[in-house]
Amino acid sequence: MFAKGNKVSVLDDAINGIVVKVNGAIVTIETEDGFDLNFNEKELILTEASNDFLNDIARTNFSSAAKEKEIPKARSFVKEKKSKKEEFVLEIDLHIEKLVPNKRGMSNYDILNIQTETVKRQMDFAQRNRIPKVVFIHGVGEGVLKAELDFLLGRYENITFQDANYQKYGLGATEVYFIQKKNSL
Repeated sequence: MFAKGNKVSVLDDAINGIVVKVNGAIVTIETEDGFDLNFNEKELILTEASNDFLNDIARTNFSSAAKEKEIPKARSFVKEKKSKKEEFVLEIDLHIEKLVPNKRGMSNYDILNIQTETVKRQMDFAQRNRIPKVVFIHGVGEGVLKAELDFLLGRYENITFQDANYQKYGLGATEVYFIQKKNSL
């Protein structure tokens, strides 16, 4: 494919030169700096034939290989401003299957205790870490857990709670907002 006098470029390096010798698959080129270097023919692309005759194959190889050699332009990222509605939300699923590996042998009282203890632990965690919003997913069921959750949340100060977004959670979730006190200096 290469002949003496062809101008070539090295695919994976910024080296250009002229073919001096072809010995099978090994092509010796003289670089623009005057050095003779040996390359496998698969490492080179033809940039200009010695008789200025670039066939369709060489053109195709050159254009695709030249694109590979180009340094890609840096992508610009526009950071979107998030509204308050999109800030971090801690979601806790209170379904017993999510809380314990096996519920076999547990009474409804035991299950309710585990769920309420989880709520207390997560509320303390959210307050300590200043998480502004927590969503407890309790499911619809008979409403026993929701009633217990409402009673438990009513005992906390500096929070408000309501049914969570119906479109996202359905009827089976309650969201809690922590009212953050501003520090006075």
